[in-house]
Amino acid sequence: MTRMHNPLHPGEVLADTVLRTGGGLTVTGLAKRLRISRVALPRVVNGRAAVSAELALRLAAALGGSAESWLNMQVTYDLWRAEKRRRPKIARLCEAA
Repeated sequence: MTRMHNPLHPGEVLADTVLRTGGGLTVTGLAKRLRISRVALPRVVNGRAAVSAELALRLAAALGGSAESWLNMQVTYDLWRAEKRRRPKIARLCEAA
């Protein structure tokens, strides 16, 4: 499977769609609707925290769509970042004959 080049963090999607200036919700307003703390939401929006399964369920309930789509966005972002980091060479396990 080909991975997306530089995928968006789900928080960026929230910032660009739901929290956009001129018609969007405020961070405080969205946090209240999601019933999460006003401190936790900006961490996700700014890409410093991941979308958890619980938050994905809340986002799906509030915004429509599926929790899986939010989690898939997060996993795609996490995998892309992990692939860019240096890591030790891992030898393939040999199957016993």
